[in-house]
Amino acid sequence: RLINKKQKHKALAMMLSSKVKDGKMAVLDTLAFEGPKTKYMVDVLRACMTILPEAVTRKTLIIATGADKNIVLASRNLQNAKVVRADSLNVHDLLIYRYVILVKDAIETIETIYGGTKKSAHAKETQETKRADGSLLREYWIHAEDREIEIAPGVFYPAWTYNGQVPAPTIRATEGDLIRIHFTNKGTKPHTMHFHGFHPSSMDGSMQEDFVYPGQDFTYEFNADPYGVHLFHCHSVPLKQHISKGLYGAYIVDPKNDTRPKPDKELVMVMNAFDTNLDGENEVYAVNTKAFYYSLNPIKVKKDELIRIYLINIVEFDPINSFHLHATFFDEYSTGTKQEPDAYTDIISLAQGERSILDVRFKYSGMYMFHAHVSEFTELGWMGFFEVGE
Repeated sequence: RLINKKQKHKALAMMLSSKVKDGKMAVLDTLAFEGPKTKYMVDVLRACMTILPEAVTRKTLIIATGADKNIVLASRNLQNAKVVRADSLNVHDLLIYRYVILVKDAIETIETIYGGTKKSAHAKETQETKRADGSLLREYWIHAEDREIEIAPGVFYPAWTYNGQVPAPTIRATEGDLIRIHFTNKGTKPHTMHFHGFHPSSMDGSMQEDFVYPGQDFTYEFNADPYGVHLFHCHSVPLKQHISKGLYGAYIVDPKNDTRPKPDKELVMVMNAFDTNLDGENEVYAVNTKAFYYSLNPIKVKKDELIRIYLINIVEFDPINSFHLHATFFDEYSTGTKQEPDAYTDIISLAQGERSILDVRFKYSGMYMFHAHVSEFTELGWMGFFEVGE
């Protein structure tokens, strides 16, 4: 836990190099496989046995892009095998798994994130320039692209994304800053970026003349106003499809003169859901996309420290969502546009597009659940835990 991100990436790079040197790592070229899924799986298994025979019976780590469901399915027929995304690799896996099979498609991601020669594929591209009045010009480079994402362990969804992720990178500024977003559509449908906040009509991204078609780009520019927690999303049509497919993110504007207590830790929680069978109803619910993620990976905080949560509901197809925190209460700043709390409670309900800032402190150490107080949502993935230490 004490290893910072740079040191961790260096350690992973060294461990991967060691696997290569010891002959315990091989590259699998999946582009050579064609045909039906069952044939594909047989080819994958045969290839694994050919390039690394020991992998069939030994503990083997398969590093993939995360978008290839066939690799995941094929690996289940290998004894003691585990598939991990290239961008989620960790030291523990490389220690306990003796052999590594690297899917060729994942090489670029490995080099980008762990090689240290390029900027991280998931790094937020931003630039800040000081203006004459002391405020900042904050520039963001955002692109739309079609990409499969993991929404539950082993479950992948064909999403439409901003910068390859759902939710999108958070846009953040201080009240009065100038925001400039360089938007490029690398997807297959017309897309836009529509911000909840103040801006000229030419920057609204909601009308047909505002659509940015595949291969085109547009620059959004407006002042950060008003302060609060807001959101942005695609406003192309059909709107419900563009939102439900994943084109949304958080937009936070901090007050220029902030009188609120300073938080010890900040969290962005975007409540979302996914219609996996296209029947107009959601089958998976989550906070920040991955069902049960914070149940499997509790959020670690300390007793009495101030935790600030920027909570946004963007769930499509369901009229209402909620957030309930066990064993404590929180101050709610509705939309975050006032610096005095609107309520002191342990549960709030939000329609789509509604949002709030929640300030919470835990009085006692222990494990505390948070979840939607709609039981169906909870059971389908929208739940997690805070692990409170001394």
